[in-house]
Amino acid sequence: MLSFRHFFPLTFTNETNANEYLYILYMKFQVSVVTTHAALPPALYWKSKLPTTPIPKSITNLLRLSVKPNAFWSPTAPPFTCFQVIYCCREFKLQDNPNTVLFFLEKDLKTNHKMNLLFTYTSNQASFLPREVVRSIPFSSRQMAEILNKFAVKPKSAKAEVMKNTIKHCEESGIKGEEKYCATSLESMVDFITLKLGKDVEALSTEVMKDTKQQEYTIMQGVKKVGDAKVVVCHKLKYVYALFNCHKIENTVAYTVSLKGADGSRVKAVSVCHRDTSRWNPQHLAFQVLKVKPGGVPICHFLYQSTIAWVPKQN
Repeated sequence: MLSFRHFFPLTFTNETNANEYLYILYMKFQVSVVTTHAALPPALYWKSKLPTTPIPKSITNLLRLSVKPNAFWSPTAPPFTCFQVIYCCREFKLQDNPNTVLFFLEKDLKTNHKMNLLFTYTSNQASFLPREVVRSIPFSSRQMAEILNKFAVKPKSAKAEVMKNTIKHCEESGIKGEEKYCATSLESMVDFITLKLGKDVEALSTEVMKDTKQQEYTIMQGVKKVGDAKVVVCHKLKYVYALFNCHKIENTVAYTVSLKGADGSRVKAVSVCHRDTSRWNPQHLAFQVLKVKPGGVPICHFLYQSTIAWVPKQN
């Protein structure tokens, strides 16, 4: 295994250099792979473990490491949201436009049903780093000062607050009936999925054919249930490199849904429906929007483009 000193020989004084340093780390890993065969690159690791599972576009986009520093950490990226990880919140506020659908009932997943939706990326486009690199970088609330120093992030800055919240979220335990895991690399995500679902799996994500605006969408024919209540959902969190919160939740099913916008645009969407909400926070936004109570009817939501739903392959 590569040691810490292979990757941290220098100290940086600004965030741009820190972002460039991530690229240096990656290139050093690539050299190591060529010269020592220390480990497989992330994409090849996927193919070795999941040979019959295509890599979705939302993942391949994060494997295209860019030499542009801002590709790692975008200060203009949308913030971590409660909707992105639906159990994280303590207080809730309706969004600016209350007519946009956040949550809906499972019975509404039917042909010709209309919804006002907005599909957008909810996380920065930070790239994956190889697991051998990530293992050499601290990831703990107890080491926050060291982490911020490594990436030249000011302790009281907005970026520091996002990083702290992300690590804190990863350290919190899930609710009863939820198996939760923060995957700090593509390899660790693949290992978690194969442990929970095996190797015969599909990786599904919402695909938007072009940039869209908030508009009315119609559900087209072909709504399909997938997974048979065996679903692992991985949400991308905001961090300096790609990081996913993966959780397996009891009594959860997934659907693939074809949508057509009022402007003619098409969306291949993935929806997750939670059939047991009895352990959710009674003040959860979904209950406010749908005016239902915990443990009542199944509650659904569409997944963002940066989120992956893992399900067993259909026979």
